[in-house]
Amino acid sequence: MTREELQEMVKSVQKLRYESQSLELKAAHMGCPKRLYDTLSSFSNQDGGGTILFGIDESKGYEPVGVYDAQDIQKQINAQCLQMEPVIRPVLTVAEIDGKSFVAAEIPALDIAERPCYYRGMGRIKGSYVRVGDSDEPMTEYEIYSYEAFRRKYQDEVRVANRMSLESLDKNKLADYMHRLRLGKPNLSQLTDEQIQDLMSITVEDKITLCAALLFGLYPQAYYPQLCVIATVVPGLRISDLGTEGERFLDNERIEGDIPQILERSLQFVRRNIKSKTIINEETGKREDKTEYPMAAVREAILNALVHRDYSIHTEGMPIQIQLFADRMEIRSPGGIYGRITVDQLGKVQPDTRNPMLASALETLQITENRYSGIPIIEKELSRFGLPPARLEDKRGTFVVTFYRKAHEEVQEKNVEDKRQQELLNFCSEPRSRAEIAKFLGVKTVGYVMQHYVKPMLEAGLLSMTIPEQPQSHKQKYRRNI
Repeated sequence: MTREELQEMVKSVQKLRYESQSLELKAAHMGCPKRLYDTLSSFSNQDGGGTILFGIDESKGYEPVGVYDAQDIQKQINAQCLQMEPVIRPVLTVAEIDGKSFVAAEIPALDIAERPCYYRGMGRIKGSYVRVGDSDEPMTEYEIYSYEAFRRKYQDEVRVANRMSLESLDKNKLADYMHRLRLGKPNLSQLTDEQIQDLMSITVEDKITLCAALLFGLYPQAYYPQLCVIATVVPGLRISDLGTEGERFLDNERIEGDIPQILERSLQFVRRNIKSKTIINEETGKREDKTEYPMAAVREAILNALVHRDYSIHTEGMPIQIQLFADRMEIRSPGGIYGRITVDQLGKVQPDTRNPMLASALETLQITENRYSGIPIIEKELSRFGLPPARLEDKRGTFVVTFYRKAHEEVQEKNVEDKRQQELLNFCSEPRSRAEIAKFLGVKTVGYVMQHYVKPMLEAGLLSMTIPEQPQSHKQKYRRNI
């Protein structure tokens, strides 16, 4: 960052009054803050890093107070960076405005293999933080574990399934799988069943693996009750909405079985709970049933959740969730994005695979192609149906895929002015922070988003604040009213 860029940043913050996902403000006119480690940790642990700006007092209406001593504060900042593990090397910039000094500390992102960055004085569990909007939150035990799992290449899907044996598996399904393996993989054709089972992670040291239980178990949920799908139909736009007779759910099912069974039963649940109409195919002239959402896209989203969810002990108590709302469908999968890939790269680059043996087995069973084509298929099918693009979100240990209904079916009586407002309304079906809204819209300046989107939609009654009595609260979020 140049001095001129720092000066421009100070003026922008003073004018627009904001912190963000990648910007933290500190007053520092009476001395260097003693506790920077939470922000140092959170910025290091997010892609893109972040900047700490010293010399702005948020509590005084974002007043530019300047720092007490530009030379000394740089030493103090660096001293705190040396207390982090791994050590942080900040890029420091000093600029002067109206006789006051301001300091920016740019905190680079750590490579994912080195995360989490934590404060040594508190240890890895208590000293690791993650940036959420404009605040620093302690990492959960699972978030810390997820970095370790990637770094050490844990394969949780092939851990031993305690209390299970070969007698717990469907012998016919297992025999069919072994037959397919011998036909499709010449190197396995002359091996014994025991050798193949060991090589393909059906067994580990003569014990059944979780992968085998999920694929061939007679009833996997007897041993892992929450490795299932919970499917619900909500009468409104939010999970708290009630139906006309006070009912919480219009349909509610716990879907169990092995993975192929769960996939098929989940699709049956979605089919019976979405609208369908009969149309005439313009190319063939034949009558066809067209569902509200493309079932090919729904299948890919559910299959991706089953294949790529986290199967570690940290998440085995968390089911996959399918939620049908009045305006959208959400599929929630335990375990965020795995490895180095980001949400924006999904469907464009080859990702790391969290559960490679499970994916390979489902390919052999011809349930999945295992060619990373799921996201492109979803995009193509939604476009073919004239639906908005799917929303893909990595939410602190949960991956969420959202399908939206047609734009013309979304609420229009409130005078939604343009497509972007409609998309923002859909996004704010759950409360969202200013930083989250800015990121969703692809706008870097939070103040611009507030002035040109959020404020007009608040005034029009389209959005409301979660903390209306404190409009400027850094914890403020916004949700749709309609």
